[in-house]
Amino acid sequence: MANVPRLKKKYQEQVVPELVKKFGYKNRMQAPRIEKIVVNIGLGEASQNIKLLDSTMKDLAMLTGQKPIMRRARKSIASFKLREGSPVGCKVTLRGPRMYEFYDRFVNVAVPRIRDFRGLPNKSFDGRGSYTVGISEHIIFPEINYDKVERMTGMDVTFVTTAKTDEEGAELLRLMDMPFRTG
Repeated sequence: MANVPRLKKKYQEQVVPELVKKFGYKNRMQAPRIEKIVVNIGLGEASQNIKLLDSTMKDLAMLTGQKPIMRRARKSIASFKLREGSPVGCKVTLRGPRMYEFYDRFVNVAVPRIRDFRGLPNKSFDGRGSYTVGISEHIIFPEINYDKVERMTGMDVTFVTTAKTDEEGAELLRLMDMPFRTG
């Protein structure tokens, strides 16, 4: 297979043997892996200003290399001036080589650019080995041209793993160079 992503090669050659050794799996296929990465941007104001959502979707497509899908409100909420079916955000689900490329850029390029960065919280696991982190400014990615940004938006990045427990998921991400807080 030509042109295997760098992190996939690292996962196969270094991470899997370490996970098998630490957790005592009988087979290397039992070792958890990252199944997909979901990048979600919620924009409540998009129901009033659709142009805001369009520019955000372009930014998200630039970051991930994949066209985002528009998310719509499931039900009406009068206090938020929200109607059922009105646009409220966008998301992208990454798998395969694009997932590894995004993970590589997220961990090695974008996250270190966060102001006053001291590590990502290691308490954001869901109980089944998946990890979600919230990013407050999407401009930490170098692909985004700061001068053309209409509005700073935050995003949620979810790393869905095949791990059975949070401990296994945390160890997988730690071995894949996720910069967790220490102490």
